[in-house]
Amino acid sequence: MRDFGLQIAVVDNGFVYIGYIHLEDGFFVIKNGYNVRRQGTTAGYGQLAMNGPTKDSGLDEVPLTLVPYSRLVHFIQCNPEKWDHKIENPGVN
Repeated sequence: MRDFGLQIAVVDNGFVYIGYIHLEDGFFVIKNGYNVRRQGTTAGYGQLAMNGPTKDSGLDEVPLTLVPYSRLVHFIQCNPEKWDHKIENPGVN
């Protein structure tokens, strides 16, 4: 198992998630995640990752989510301090 921490995950079918992610048995496991329906920023996903959500961000809570390894396009590393009010670190287990 490999832990990636808090990331925005862009999936090849257009879905974008944010959550604590680890790789397990060929799947990226997203815990305490949200589907990013609307960035709500003026400077894209990078701003969202580094500064946290804005009042205009559209985030829909999702249950434990599994993304096949081959479906991931890329990650954007997030600043956990800007997200800790929204997403709790579940630890890896």
